[in-house]
Amino acid sequence: MGLFSKRNGVQATTEKKRVRVPEGLWTKCQSCGEVIISKDIESNLNVCPKCNFHFRISARKRLAILLDEGSFVEHDANIVSVDCLNFKDSKSYQERINAAVAKGGSKDAIICGEGKIEGTPLQVAVFDFSFMGGSMGSVVGEKITRAIERGIEKHTPVIIISASGGARMQESILSLMQMAKTSAALAKLKEKGLPFISILTDPTTGGVTASFAMLGDINMSEPKALIGFAGPRVIEQTIRQKLPAGFQRAEYLLDHGMVDIIVERREMRQKLSQMLKMLYRQ
Repeated sequence: MGLFSKRNGVQATTEKKRVRVPEGLWTKCQSCGEVIISKDIESNLNVCPKCNFHFRISARKRLAILLDEGSFVEHDANIVSVDCLNFKDSKSYQERINAAVAKGGSKDAIICGEGKIEGTPLQVAVFDFSFMGGSMGSVVGEKITRAIERGIEKHTPVIIISASGGARMQESILSLMQMAKTSAALAKLKEKGLPFISILTDPTTGGVTASFAMLGDINMSEPKALIGFAGPRVIEQTIRQKLPAGFQRAEYLLDHGMVDIIVERREMRQKLSQMLKMLYRQ
């Protein structure tokens, strides 16, 4: 639709043009606020090129970044959660499970299997935060335990990459039992002299932090990852004190001996390879 005007007897037509920007072309960094071309962030392993903020990534993408190409073999992919407690709030637990599965990542909040890093074989478990906040239920606990047991059987290291809001409340005590179950499996791995490397990403909280995530022979973290048991607001309300700046961030935990090393995403594969060669003899 044009706007018409007459100048010197000549009719001129100007058209209002609406510029349409394709959806997803730009991404605003959650840390520095810069608006950046999404492809530039993706090509930088989903790390902000301006401020080094590490965006959350899917479990599949993390596996692709860390493991030797074509080496990953997934295990226990078809184990699914069951609403054995008939839990219901605004939605039933089964409805929430179905909605999470429909997103397409995996059938629960973790992907487990075996692969290699620069030729070193290992068992790996990677949380998928997009599946119900990476919450740990009976399926997550079972898959982690099986991965550890495969490590014992095949005499390989185990790596677990956490990104979780904690235990899954819809499974009540069944989810809390996974804390002891996974920790007991790691004790058996340790008895065999096999290394366990725990990688903490944003966020790693609740029952996951209070169990296997902090039991690594080496506890690694990505920069500025939120790591803790209860959330900062809950702690402040409980103790009625203001928490220190950066409390529960990876850098604070490193300073206080809870994390051994902070590694940027682009360096993670190389650093893991070095540590595996140091800790493991085939």
